[in-house]
Amino acid sequence: MKPIRLVTGFLTVGVWTLASRIFGFVRDVMIAGFLGSGPVAEAFLIAFSLPNMFRRFFAEGAFNTAFVPLFSKKLEAGEDAEEFGRDAFSALASFLIIFTLLAQLIMPWLVLAMASGFAGDVRFDLAVDFGRIAFGYILFISLAALCSGILNATGRFATAAAAPVLLNLVLVLAIWTSAATYDGPAAEVLPGVDGTGLRIGTWMAWAVLVAGIAQVALVWWAAAQAGFAMRPRLPRLTPDLKRLAIIAAPAMLAGGVVQINLLVGRQVASFFDGAIAWLSYADRLYQLPLGVVGIAIGVVLLPDLSRRLSVGDDRGGRDALSRAGEMAMALTLPSAVALMVIPGPLIAVLFGRGAFGAEDVAATALAVAVYGAGLPAFVLQKVLQPLYFAREDTRTPFRFAVIAMLINAVVAVGMAWAIGFVGAAIGTTVAAWAMVWLLGRGRAGMGAVARFDERFRTRLPRIVLSALLMGVILYVLAWALAPILAMSGLRWLALLALVASGIVSYFAIGQMLGAVRLSEFRKALKRSG
Repeated sequence: MKPIRLVTGFLTVGVWTLASRIFGFVRDVMIAGFLGSGPVAEAFLIAFSLPNMFRRFFAEGAFNTAFVPLFSKKLEAGEDAEEFGRDAFSALASFLIIFTLLAQLIMPWLVLAMASGFAGDVRFDLAVDFGRIAFGYILFISLAALCSGILNATGRFATAAAAPVLLNLVLVLAIWTSAATYDGPAAEVLPGVDGTGLRIGTWMAWAVLVAGIAQVALVWWAAAQAGFAMRPRLPRLTPDLKRLAIIAAPAMLAGGVVQINLLVGRQVASFFDGAIAWLSYADRLYQLPLGVVGIAIGVVLLPDLSRRLSVGDDRGGRDALSRAGEMAMALTLPSAVALMVIPGPLIAVLFGRGAFGAEDVAATALAVAVYGAGLPAFVLQKVLQPLYFAREDTRTPFRFAVIAMLINAVVAVGMAWAIGFVGAAIGTTVAAWAMVWLLGRGRAGMGAVARFDERFRTRLPRIVLSALLMGVILYVLAWALAPILAMSGLRWLALLALVASGIVSYFAIGQMLGAVRLSEFRKALKRSG
């Protein structure tokens, strides 16, 4: 077996994910600047979340969770993996075409399911219109996710990781072009909505659809170049597809539970004006380290564990798990501390301009700090879940997800009633840590392959201490730089200096304490280059 180079794969996926997140930041900064937390911004964010929610439910969640291990094992055994991929591609496409057409008919009810607080105001009609345009994205991005799974299973991570850049790039171009070329009336065309805002929202909805077509075209071409051309054909129910469906069903239910968690948060937020936008912008900030670290590790670890377990390589599997966990914590814990210590300067500099005022900055910063406390849990889930999925066990994570869902609902609704919209963020964070505890506890019967090794257990306390000391340095520096961070001309430089100081201090302290070894990163960079 030719093993997947884990660290090289992490870096490849991480770098491209970082590029996508940077363009995502630019996108959200532009939305905040042009639209603030107003009706068009909130309506678009709900409309955009609909295809993304179902994409995680069907494709990147249930389907790929079941598909990647089966495809990886067929590839390792020399069986006809390409034929299996074509059958899966055709079945997924057929189902999603029907589902997309149905969604057009029930779009008002889908919007109410996401944000019932929109009922009776202009946000509802806008979200329905934007949703009908953007929902077709689910077809293209789901097929792109399947092709990406094929590429990842063969150790080709670059193109699949680069594809999401197209989405944010197309959206940035749509926002800029629609605003720059608008020559219509500046007055209100709907209650609280001017002509420029309505045009930007409409162009963004169409841009989502265009981006989906571009993404699937890119990864389909890459899969074909790798020898796996996914040619569409009439679907057929083969024994392998039946097995895929049996494995995917619990994962689909688990994905549904995860999306219910998100629905709870959005429903709570929809009853507070501006809260959906605040939580969405906060989500964008913590998704940066989550995407670069957590998603990269999950993407690379699942096919590697699946292939190792299929040939009985428990020692290699344990080493892969431990190195994934070690890298995840080394990069995530300092990010989490930074989000909790300096959320105000981060949000003020990144988003605080134009229609995004001081109240918006304060509310979003509060949500960022709460999400930061849950960031290590979100990433640890990506490390622990492949232990189950690689064994084709999707039922156990489903049971755990149900428990986490109930915890989230109780905490989010209860806290929102007491302290407002931030209760939704608290519920998400508490549920994430509950899920990690359950996943960790459920490893008991998996043997040594599912336990972190001595090196991980030795380094983890040192990583924690290094991150905490970095947090103290960031807090002091933020206080010292506060006057400069408030200057419109210099605040970007001040924030850059603040972030750079945090990075340098963390790695310097980590090197001294033995928490991180810069030589290991340099070796990995050389291999990836």
